[in-house]
Amino acid sequence: MERFDCHYCKDTLLGKKYILKEDTQYCTKCYENLFANCCEVCTLPIGCNTKDLSYKDRHWHENCFKCGKCSRSLVDKAFAAKDELMLCTECYSHEYSSKCSTCKKTIMPGSRKMEYKGNSWHETCFLCQRCQQPVGTKSFIPKDNNYFCVPCFEKQFAYQCCACKKAITTGGVTYHDKPWHRECFTCIGCKRQLAGQRFTSRENYPYCLDCFSNLYAKKCVGCTKAITSLAGAKYISFEERQWHSECFTCMQCSVSLVGRGFLTQRDDILCTDCGREK
Repeated sequence: MERFDCHYCKDTLLGKKYILKEDTQYCTKCYENLFANCCEVCTLPIGCNTKDLSYKDRHWHENCFKCGKCSRSLVDKAFAAKDELMLCTECYSHEYSSKCSTCKKTIMPGSRKMEYKGNSWHETCFLCQRCQQPVGTKSFIPKDNNYFCVPCFEKQFAYQCCACKKAITTGGVTYHDKPWHRECFTCIGCKRQLAGQRFTSRENYPYCLDCFSNLYAKKCVGCTKAITSLAGAKYISFEERQWHSECFTCMQCSVSLVGRGFLTQRDDILCTDCGREK
């Protein structure tokens, strides 16, 4: 009769319990001595008749697999690992999960939470300071350690544009101590935007240089175009008439009369040479 022995100790296995490992048979005693894992808690081998519970190359007897804080069994339950310690979800949450900045309670793993600058909230606890409604995934604006949804912030803090009466949330310009949207601050004449442009005013109304010149500036007798000092232009004034410096020339010979003597003949301005010829 062919022998059927333990591969290691050579004792017969006939009529005995044995274990196959990689097609090789072992008696239970040899198998446990050679291959059984040691329990992380009690350090004893985990025998053939005991369930071996494992997690990341660590092993436990079924009775030893317990929460490291409250000692409740973790068998068939959700658990978490922290610094080699196995914990039930309740203990893990209590010890390591974020605390809500509003209600101070634990934010349980898997629940929705809001985070901002190192603080955490339950989704239902992160409220607008003004309307007390959850902010959720909407935009918000922080102010003085409080948080506001955008509509409430605009109602309570934002300047109102004196042109369109709507809130100014970004940028804006100030004119005569009044706030304007950049796109609303326009020339009273042509409606061109004035933000970042040179402009002037008349009776507290803003004008671009072109409109102001066309409407209010004196006109040059020579070229009939507007004379404005806003752009640094120089001009000559004589008997309630004005000329650009470059236009103040002799009507006869066109020589410049700036800084020179001149004569008048009716409405004409003449140099002294041309005037004597007349």
